[in-house]
Parts: sequence; C-alpha cells; structure tokens
Amino acid sequence: MVSDPIADLLTRIKNATQRNAREIKLPSSKMLIAIANILKEQEFVEEVEVITAEGEAFPQLVLKFKFIDGKPAISHVERVSKPGLRRYVSYKDLKPVLSGLGIGIISTSKGIMADKQAQAEKVGGEYLCKIW
Repeated sequence: MVSDPIADLLTRIKNATQRNAREIKLPSSKMLIAIANILKEQEFVEEVEVITAEGEAFPQLVLKFKFIDGKPAISHVERVSKPGLRRYVSYKDLKPVLSGLGIGIISTSKGIMADKQAQAEKVGGEYLCKIW
C-alpha cells in the first residue's frame, strides 16, 4: 500500500527518465490515469495504457515515454502539494512553469487539469505537481 500515490508516480517517472527507460508500470487509480492523460495531451508521454494481466487482481497503468533527440521529453518533476502540507492556488495565482515550456497539474472541483486549462476555466484547486 502506497501512502502517496502521486509522489510514487513522480518518483517512478524521475527514475525512469534518468535511466532512459522507455516505459514504466505502476498500480492504477483514477487520479493517476487522469494525470497520465494530461501528460499525454501535453505530449510528454506517447502512450497511456491500463492493462489487467491474467492472474492479477488489480489493473496496471503503463506509461510509454516520448523521446526528443534521444532524450526523454520529461527532464524534471516536482511535487508541490504534499500530504503533510497541502498547497492551494487560485486561478489568478497560477504562473507559467518554465516560461510556458512545462506544465502544472491542478486538482480542481471540475477534475484534474493542466494549469493553462484551469486558468481558462477560471478555477483553482490543489497544486499537485510541476513537470518540464
């Protein structure tokens, strides 16, 4: 049982990109699937799959990374809001990540979305992480 699945996802992504791995597998949840789909929409990840292997009770989330000139598209991940210290932001307080080259992922009342989408819909929430 993982106490912070988002931190686990980010750690796995960071470790995989440092060793130039093509994909990672981890236990699936609705929140992690939503985060993975945002990464796919923003073109940091090539493919997102949820698979259930024969004989396993729980589905696995598979992320296949995108590479640009032999390097992973994701170079840095940072957890902003942590279980011990939650960070909430208004849509007015959202600043571009790395001058717009990265993304922030926000958990809002309308679902999990990228920072630009949250600003467009004028909704704030818990600032989960930054990725660039």
